[in-house]
Amino acid sequence: MSLPPAEPATEAVFREMRARACEMFRHALAECSIPRAFSRQIRREGDSLRVGNDAYDMKSLARMSVVSIGKAGHTMAEALANIAGTRLDGIIACPNPPAEQLPGFRYFTGGHPLPNEASLQAAHAILKLVAGGSARSLVLFLISGGASAIAEKPIIDSITLEDVVATYKALVLSGAPIAEINAIRKHLSALKGGRLAQAAAPACQASVLVSDVPEKSLDALASGPTMPDSTTAADCYAIAERYQLTNAFPASVRVLFERKLLDETPKAGDPAFAHSRY
Repeated sequence: MSLPPAEPATEAVFREMRARACEMFRHALAECSIPRAFSRQIRREGDSLRVGNDAYDMKSLARMSVVSIGKAGHTMAEALANIAGTRLDGIIACPNPPAEQLPGFRYFTGGHPLPNEASLQAAHAILKLVAGGSARSLVLFLISGGASAIAEKPIIDSITLEDVVATYKALVLSGAPIAEINAIRKHLSALKGGRLAQAAAPACQASVLVSDVPEKSLDALASGPTMPDSTTAADCYAIAERYQLTNAFPASVRVLFERKLLDETPKAGDPAFAHSRY
């Protein structure tokens, strides 16, 4: 049975409602875009770069480096470069290379949702870049979703890329919530769980995060490479037992759980975070 045609007045109301809904949608997209978000948090003031409530005198720095990792890796670095108004140097790891790369940056096409060989290369390059800094150095970390896989380095060399991928798959298929999955990934990584901040210390560090995780759980974003870790090795052993994961892990990972050999990640109060901002 067909419905009678709508009255002209009703059609006009529908058109107005649709126009208003489209306007609200476009406004929301514009407000949450990375360039717009950066303009609210970062600005150039003379020779100073202000990030949040902190100002860094770029002329007085011995070195300034940028590490941008995640699905928004290129977009975040581009937004920062436009605000800084000067050539920046650093590394960008993202899953899809842009049509035009930013000068001064090395690009790595890391895998997502599973790491690939470029993910390991990106992690190696990042750790090399941030090593050897001083208190007069500044590292700007730009972090977005997906960075857990896009840049990755196992905590020990005996864990191969194939082992990392197998571990990721076992975790995802276990039924464990993402917070528990990330707890284990942090303790198996040389970058996650604050270890990237540890590698960059004693340099000043500012992390700019594009995140959809709760504000009080920011160390969950990208498994918290630059933030104090709120999880422990004991948590990891309990999670593995709860979801019967140990036997699902490859041998190089399984032995760390069977013998309880996981090293602890840096926590709040660790000297690595003495000059860190978020």
